[in-house]
Amino acid sequence: MTIDITRRTFLQQSSLVIGVTLLSNSFELCNVSFVRAGSELTFKPHAFLEIAKDDSIIIWMGQTNLGQGTHTGIPMIIADELDAAWENIGVKMALAAEPFKDPLWHVQLTGGSTSIRHRWDMLRQVGATARQMLVEAAAEKWGVSAEKCTAKESKVFHPDGRSFSYGELVETAGKRKIPENSQLKDAGKYKIIGISKQRLDIPDKVKGKTVYGIDFTLPEMCIAVVARPIAYGASPQSYNEQAAMAVKGVVKVIPIDDKIAVCAETTYAAMQGRDALNIKWSEGSHPDLNDEYLDALFVKHLEQPGAVGKESGDAEEAFAQAHKTVEESYKLPYISHAQVEPINCTAHVEKERCRLWVPTQGQTVAQMTASKITGLPPEKVEVMTTFAGGGFGLRGEPDPVVDSVILSQALGRPVKVIWSREDDFANDYFRPGSQCRIKAGLDKEGRVVAWIHKVAAPSVMSRVMPQYVEDGIDPDAISGIRDMPYSIPNQLVNYVMLQGVPIPVGWWRSVGYSVNVFTVESFIDELAHKSGKDPLQFRLEHMEKGSRPYKLLSLLAEKGAWNSPVTQGRARGVALTFCFESIVAHIAEVSVDNRGKIAVHKVICAVDCGTAVYPDAIKAQAEAGVVMGLSLAFHEEVHFDNGGVKTANYDEYPVLTMSEVPEIEVHIASNNLKAGGIGEPVLPSVAPAVSNAVFKATGVRLRELPFKTELLVSG
Repeated sequence: MTIDITRRTFLQQSSLVIGVTLLSNSFELCNVSFVRAGSELTFKPHAFLEIAKDDSIIIWMGQTNLGQGTHTGIPMIIADELDAAWENIGVKMALAAEPFKDPLWHVQLTGGSTSIRHRWDMLRQVGATARQMLVEAAAEKWGVSAEKCTAKESKVFHPDGRSFSYGELVETAGKRKIPENSQLKDAGKYKIIGISKQRLDIPDKVKGKTVYGIDFTLPEMCIAVVARPIAYGASPQSYNEQAAMAVKGVVKVIPIDDKIAVCAETTYAAMQGRDALNIKWSEGSHPDLNDEYLDALFVKHLEQPGAVGKESGDAEEAFAQAHKTVEESYKLPYISHAQVEPINCTAHVEKERCRLWVPTQGQTVAQMTASKITGLPPEKVEVMTTFAGGGFGLRGEPDPVVDSVILSQALGRPVKVIWSREDDFANDYFRPGSQCRIKAGLDKEGRVVAWIHKVAAPSVMSRVMPQYVEDGIDPDAISGIRDMPYSIPNQLVNYVMLQGVPIPVGWWRSVGYSVNVFTVESFIDELAHKSGKDPLQFRLEHMEKGSRPYKLLSLLAEKGAWNSPVTQGRARGVALTFCFESIVAHIAEVSVDNRGKIAVHKVICAVDCGTAVYPDAIKAQAEAGVVMGLSLAFHEEVHFDNGGVKTANYDEYPVLTMSEVPEIEVHIASNNLKAGGIGEPVLPSVAPAVSNAVFKATGVRLRELPFKTELLVSG
């Protein structure tokens, strides 16, 4: 049996653009009648918020719970402006729907550290508007002016001390017209924002009640695993369907373009059936693809002129006048997402509707994908977002949705598609590998007067949002370079898009910053040492005094005791990140033994993310960023061979172990600025802080990730 619409046909020929449309939309508060809950709810001033007669308050979430804490942080913002009693707050995940789309990007997704920073004003307005309506409802009941009434802890108080609970007011409030603008609180009056709160999702996780996508089940559901090409561009030449069907529990073998799905009653039977297929694959489109082939290709591209991503001043003239010139090259590998929970999606296609249960970061993409395949209007596709065991950008891809919807259509029953760990590694949309060359000119005072930076790397944007690749420039590929936090008068940034490689690339935590901050912060450190200057002071000298990066780096120097003596045998390194409207800086304290083994003893992190909505989550994210950053620095790298992915599982892709985690100290800058991102900014400056410390300790500069520690072996 062959399916009429194949995955490849769908992805290549569909008019669906899997990307975001950047719109400058204003948000509207509106009553939403389609949202349902367990108790009778009568006050629904916005899709995000419902208040019941029993005083319970439900915050409906459109953002995926990836463990990042937004399912507590977002309710904190609404609850504070609402003047709600925190113990009355509950959280539920909503279906994919228009009100939950990003107000700037007009698409429902969880990524780019946007959950709060893109909704900061909207979330506060939701709470403030509901509070105003409740106060006006109470004033109406009492026959007094609303200005004389106050709200506190889910109650509205009369001037004489009488009160109504919010639950007692929902019916009256629900009949009132929603005001266009409500008075937001001054930051000094926050009672919940900025306070430590227990995560609302933790109790169910501790009790084992949380349902992740891979846990989800339905009556009459079957499990599908899919045999995918072992090399890029390969296709099945022959396979033994009869042997697969002979496996107990196997229901159907279904070819889908260049893949073959085995559907069964259990996961084990599906996997056994897939093994029994004994597929013979064609050679593939790039049989010579391996690590050496890729390395040579990067070098070749780096010799090409490239497109101009930024040009300020006259870099060439500045070099002619420079007192000293420094030039170095850096190399970073392809990286897997390596999330804990393998990719999965459950679909049930019926005549009048399609339902998806999926741990997705991209609800709109999932909805549009299923709509296109089934021919159903988007509103007939219900996307139920489950908890996700990690994502880092990968869960925005539609592949599991495509397969599960096609297979459910074919079988007429619910189908859960599950990827094995080997499937995950072999079919990832990797963080792009990158090589770059940087050249800088210093004047007699050791100040940087010119900077030329050329990057060769694949383009994520060309695949997912080609409309934003202009004049050969993928903005992600040079992020962290053209917007570095340093004031350098003459700059030239060139980008060479890597061509001729079938390896699919995608967004990965902090996208281009995870690559380019390593190169920029390593090279700026090199320049500091070439100038004979303190690396932290050198950075400050190249920043606008009093700017946010300047203040944050100064805070780090103070908290990290940068100017005090370091423990004998150890050295410190520093690095800075400015991205996603936040600034993060790290000091790493390391030692290196005579065998080249690096020990990271302590990492101090300073964070300026504007208003610190949920300090516990910020600290947790910062700690996780250190762990993940160290994992990249020491271990993570995808290898290729025989035209495909060689790395198969964690035994070939080690990640940081608990014994390698250092002491981590986090300091959060205090200010009342707009809330910025946090999940991604905490990662990029970890690896360069360590490599800079290693140089201080050994005099050896590590310009490649993961670190080649053999360079550190003495003698």
